[in-house]
Amino acid sequence: MKQLKARPSQLRIIAGEWRSRRFSFTEQPGLRPTPDRVRETLFNWLSGQIEGARCLDLFAGSGALTLEALSRGARHVLTCDLSRDVVTTLRGHLQTLNCDRAEIRQQDALALLASPPTEPFELVFIDPPFHQNLLEPTCTALEENGWLTADALIYTESETAPERLSHPANWHLHRQKKAGQVWYSLWQRSEG
Repeated sequence: MKQLKARPSQLRIIAGEWRSRRFSFTEQPGLRPTPDRVRETLFNWLSGQIEGARCLDLFAGSGALTLEALSRGARHVLTCDLSRDVVTTLRGHLQTLNCDRAEIRQQDALALLASPPTEPFELVFIDPPFHQNLLEPTCTALEENGWLTADALIYTESETAPERLSHPANWHLHRQKKAGQVWYSLWQRSEG
């Protein structure tokens, strides 16, 4: 059986400093880049919240959410993904953009979240591979290990409607939509 070679695909930064810049990434099994229209909706929801924010992008994939947040003025983005190709590609994109406001780690998201950060995050993006039971444990680890500011915003993508998932009790569903088979939601954390 002939093995298929990974194909390069492209993503486009929608707005901000690098608006309309295009970057290639290698398609991999389970990789679902957040589509332009979903990113546009998400960043409209986050209007006024991105500039100067500390962001955490777990399960980075194509890096679209990291690049969009940085383009729109995020102060710093910590990004992680297990794939060496993803990490290498994303580091190359940041070098091309001459951007030093991001840290990219080749690491399992749950391993990263196992111990507390040096400083909590105001905005978190969680878009794990589907059907691997990663979303709920990731949300729990964020809450239990001090990764979030008191009023953090958490963006999730899932194959299941948000109300059917178990999220920390102090996270309140702020917005949600569905695009094809993907539910995307924005959660607002409150202390307590």
